[in-house]
Amino acid sequence: MKLLGGIFIVAGTTIGAGMLALPVSTAFGGFFPAFLLFFLCWLIMLATSFFFLDVNLSLKGEPNFISMAGKTLGTGGKVISWIVYLLLLYSLTAAYITASTPLFVQAAHYLTGYTLPDALAHFSLPLLFGFFIYLGTAGVDQINRILMIGLILAFILLAGVIPPHIQPALLFHYDLPAITLSIPVIFTSFGYHIVIPSLTTYFKHDRRELTLAILVGSLLPLLFYLLWETLVLGVVPLDVLATTWKEGSLITEPLARLLKSPWLGNVARFFSFFAVVTSFLGVALSLSDFLTDGLKLKKSWEGRLFAILLTFIPPLFFVFAYKRAFYLALDHAGALVAILLGILPAAMAWRLPSPKFYRTVPGRLLLLTVILLSLGAVIVDILESRGLLSGLIERYL
Repeated sequence: MKLLGGIFIVAGTTIGAGMLALPVSTAFGGFFPAFLLFFLCWLIMLATSFFFLDVNLSLKGEPNFISMAGKTLGTGGKVISWIVYLLLLYSLTAAYITASTPLFVQAAHYLTGYTLPDALAHFSLPLLFGFFIYLGTAGVDQINRILMIGLILAFILLAGVIPPHIQPALLFHYDLPAITLSIPVIFTSFGYHIVIPSLTTYFKHDRRELTLAILVGSLLPLLFYLLWETLVLGVVPLDVLATTWKEGSLITEPLARLLKSPWLGNVARFFSFFAVVTSFLGVALSLSDFLTDGLKLKKSWEGRLFAILLTFIPPLFFVFAYKRAFYLALDHAGALVAILLGILPAAMAWRLPSPKFYRTVPGRLLLLTVILLSLGAVIVDILESRGLLSGLIERYL
């Protein structure tokens, strides 16, 4: 049962709101190129997770990411880890706040007939669930169990009803250069490494159990994503997906309209809500605890409240500043994930004296290959943010 729990922790950390952006981000490249890119990113992140595990097991005590970087890469690695870790969690929090806004607007209109302005709806997620984050892990655990059950049930309903509506011809579109733009989002969707130190303690440093938990736990999201891609890209035409991308909205809305089923549309909205909130809770809790520990805040009500404010104010500012904040945040999060969970684990493993594999020629080549591929994801993000890759999808917009 402990192994099953570890598998679910890895899978649950991986699967989140990022999957709502995956079909939109990969639509221009097409289903089959996306399939290949999913598999490649899964392999890269699986390799770096094992690098991460080896570093974690090689150090005494219960080291976390920051201390691992400090002991293997020195002060410079520790500083970089601090900066990138903080930027990543702020980016993800901004993405989840943006993704939840239309859901709260629709819910308020359905219940009261009043259309809630976006400016107010942006505050809904922090205000409604900030209390559970304030209570800490125990509070988040209680509400998250309910939300995870809802997420699973909603996906089962969608997966059971959508297939008859799939048009196979839609799945055969492909544009290899255009798939490049989805690399940052896909990298983000396979980021589960931050739970490895906790699992190491949970499994009492049992390498075999940890390896199985990581392998199976990361494979489940890969299968989950591929099924979701098939359901969405097989139903929603490319021009509709392009409009969704340009507007920065969620894919569940056009999906519900095309299926012409009010109840299924509500299921899709519930699925979006559960996916966003379950991810949001984990990220916001981690960010709050990170700030509490890093700034040495007292665990009094004043200290916890200050940590909550520091958790939400910066991402809220970002959300108000950018219309397409959901996709922008995820894109930049992809670069941060590539650095934090791709380049840094490989660099830390490079410095390890054991296992000796890392000091062999094949080991060095593997580490160098992973570093270069992760660096490629960072470069794609930079080029995309400067509009230098917009020509790849210009004909679709």
